[in-house]
Amino acid sequence: MTNKLSDKDKKDWQNFIDSSDKIQSKDIDHPLNNKIMVRSIDLHGYTLEEANKEISRFIENSFLDGVKKINVITGKGMRSKNIDDPYQSSDLSILKHSVPEYIKNNSELMKKIIKIDFNSVNSPSKGNFDIFLKTIK
Repeated sequence: MTNKLSDKDKKDWQNFIDSSDKIQSKDIDHPLNNKIMVRSIDLHGYTLEEANKEISRFIENSFLDGVKKINVITGKGMRSKNIDDPYQSSDLSILKHSVPEYIKNNSELMKKIIKIDFNSVNSPSKGNFDIFLKTIK
């Protein structure tokens, strides 16, 4: 690559600098700039039934609003009383595991979803996971 500018390039640059014309920002009117790209929801303290209803509503509204990514905070389940009950599943009674399972098994919600980050769901060190939404056509 050469560091020398041609006389034409220098002249074009000088004309640009001297001009009072403004460059239009390509980003200002971009349709995605009017959309919220990421939303979060915190499900701490919800019962399983309440969490499933709330996440359904949240996904629907986020999809309609053109949101690209949802961060779902469930907690790690470390303080869940369900862990001590031998008659309950230690996984599916905790929101961290049950909410993503509920979403995955809901065909209407899955029509709006590209991907659920199950790596985060299965990680013992994480109390949240992401959902990536499709775009309305």
